[in-house]
Order: sequence, then structure tokens, then C-alpha cells
Amino acid sequence: MCLRKRSGYRPPDLLNAKIYTGPVPAEGGAEPAMGADPGETPALSGGHGGATATQDARRPGACCFCWCCCCSCSWNEEERRRWSLRRRRRRRRRTSQDTKMELIPNCEACAKPSAEEVRVWSQSFDTLMRNPAGRNVFREFLRTEYSEENMLFWLACEELKQEVSRSAIEEKARSIYEDYVSILSPKEVSLDARVREVINRRMQEPTPRAFEDAQMQIYTLMHRDSYPRFLSSAVYGSLVTGGSRSSSES
Repeated sequence: MCLRKRSGYRPPDLLNAKIYTGPVPAEGGAEPAMGADPGETPALSGGHGGATATQDARRPGACCFCWCCCCSCSWNEEERRRWSLRRRRRRRRRTSQDTKMELIPNCEACAKPSAEEVRVWSQSFDTLMRNPAGRNVFREFLRTEYSEENMLFWLACEELKQEVSRSAIEEKARSIYEDYVSILSPKEVSLDARVREVINRRMQEPTPRAFEDAQMQIYTLMHRDSYPRFLSSAVYGSLVTGGSRSSSES
């Protein structure tokens, strides 16, 4: 008889249930007495023979602390994986919605890239990043991968290097920290503990190069992680194809 039918009984949380490795009562066996501790195993009769009979009656795969034996390790682990996947999907949708709601700075003003300019972007990441049109196209690609904040952070650090006024430097540095370094920001970039410690020290008296180490780390991340995918993406492929078509027509 399953205790789930008793009034006032709440089945345990299957995901957070403690693992029970003891014997499971045989079908038709005695139930725990009313008022007894549910965690206690009923007394076995018949000496060693009774223990053997109980072990033989153990349901295969039943391992969670549930008296009705309705779950197993494989089922529990599968539910955990599904729950984790759903949580990641919700987080990704929420990040996408937050990004759309925020005011994203406009792309850099630049002329339309020529077919030759587009072609040389594949030669090196440095060539791409030195070209304003190349940075715009690469930034559009990063937006599709939910990592546009890397380019925005790099551009903000470049702007900080151009500041000369003390008050402007402090204001810009504080804005960069709050937008891209703070763990509370939805646009936080990925920095290791050593770089964060350096930034925290430099923020006491910020300079135009207060984020130089962090900027280099993000630049390297974009180079090694995002740039190879950009070259094989539809965003870059359409530009190469369009440029080649224009050249042949002219």
C-alpha cells in the first residue's frame, strides 16, 4: 500500500530527495506502523532468510527515498538535465530581451567597404579591427551570438584613451566599469580574477589606460573565439559574394 493515499502525506521532492540505499519493503509486506519514523526500516522476520527475501524483492532501478518506489536514478538524472536546459534557454531569451530594450550605441560612421577591403578582412584579425567598416560588420555578427558587449567594451576603452580632461577620464572610467566590469551589469564581459583585481586598484585613480589589460584580454577572446566563426558565417559570406558580383558586373 502506498502512503501517498494517506491524508496529510506529501510526497518528497524527487529532485532534492536524499538517496536511500537500504532495502525496499517487499510487495504485500508490512507497512510502517502509524506514528513510527518513516525513515526506519520495518523489522525483518525469519533471520537470514527474511533478509534475503527482502533483497530479492527490491525493485530494479529504485533508489530515491520514495516509499512508493516510483522513481529511479536514470529518471532523476534525465529530469535534472531537462531542467538545466530549460533554465539556460530562459536565461538566453531574457538576455536577448534586455539587450533589445537597452539603447545600444550606433555603429561607427564609415563608407561602404569595397570588395578588396572585404577580402583582406580574412587575412588577419588586426586588419579587420583597424577598419571601421570591418568593426561594424563584426559587431553585427557578435550581436547574433549574444556577445556584442565585447566589441562595445573594446570601443569604449579606445575612447577612454583619447580623453585628456581629468574629470572626463574619471567619468568615462566609472561608466565603463559599471557597464562592462561590474558583476551586476547585464553586459558584463568575461574577465579573470587577476585582471579584475588590477582594475579595482586602478579605479582608485583612473587613467586613460586603466582598462588596458582587460581590453587586451577581450581582444584576444574575440580573435580566438569569435573571429574564426565570423569568417565562416553568412554575414561575411554575403559580403564576399556581393563584392565579387559587383566586381564582375563592372
